[in-house]
Amino acid sequence: MEVFLGIDVGSVSTNIVTIDQAGELKDSLYIRTQGRPIDAVQKGLETIYKRNTNIIVKGVGATGSGRQMTGIIVGADCVKNEITAHAVAALHSIPDVQTVIEIGGQDSKIIIIRNGIVTDFAMNTVCAAGTGSFLDQQAARLNLPIEEFGARAFESTSPVRVAGRCAVFAESDMIHKQQTGHQISDILSGLCHALVRNYLNNVGKGKPIQGPILFQGGVAANKGMKRAFEEALGCEVIIPPYYNVMGALGAAVLAKEKVKGQNDTAFRGFDIIDYQYTPRSFECDGCPNSCEIVELKINNKTAAFWGDKCGKWNN
Repeated sequence: MEVFLGIDVGSVSTNIVTIDQAGELKDSLYIRTQGRPIDAVQKGLETIYKRNTNIIVKGVGATGSGRQMTGIIVGADCVKNEITAHAVAALHSIPDVQTVIEIGGQDSKIIIIRNGIVTDFAMNTVCAAGTGSFLDQQAARLNLPIEEFGARAFESTSPVRVAGRCAVFAESDMIHKQQTGHQISDILSGLCHALVRNYLNNVGKGKPIQGPILFQGGVAANKGMKRAFEEALGCEVIIPPYYNVMGALGAAVLAKEKVKGQNDTAFRGFDIIDYQYTPRSFECDGCPNSCEIVELKINNKTAAFWGDKCGKWNN
């Protein structure tokens, strides 16, 4: 079976999907990166291959914060940023989508789409408040599995007011609410509402948010966050079927478009799961920019450099 691979390597999760010639998703994988992106990519590809030994890869796309290194490791036909990948995936799922809300492990995004074209976007990469890692942290502090967070928040009938502009203040406020005897479900729901307020007042500030609205990223699994967004926006928020792997889906669709009409792909093959990858970084002293250059060796041979502003190391 001929497929196209999409790989999204983020700080928290690594996601891989395969789609067929018709653009239908055939397989998907969501695993934790755990600070080892190369190992995560190798493990993910090995799992995909074991589940689909008859596939023939016709094209590969890479995205996410680790997209440059991933593109070199696997031999990607296209390497695109997260905004492009998530927008393409959203349009692939709901062609008339106008707003994309994406909240991942370490950052959050909003993408405004009009007539199938991205017209505006914004990202929050400074504060952890409102991201999946912060929700994970608070769930662990409450000795609650993150999988149960959303359901417990959804049980609330009287959410408490929680400060949400800062992760430190939010945690302090939650502890205070616990000490005053509030129900855990009400505290969790209050946190969801606080994070939504933070998102709309920062990432979404000044943006023309219109429906259909798609909510994607790992945090979209949280029922409490979905309800909080719907109450704040006064309209339905749609969670697509593959909400947690939308970046990878978009990368796969982009790869399919990139290799259209071509017979060859840059994909190195599934043998890469056994390759040895050695990254290192150093500071270039060629000019006052003092760029941090990353070198990647594959089986002890230099495969690529990146990180410079002038292009000196691109070759």
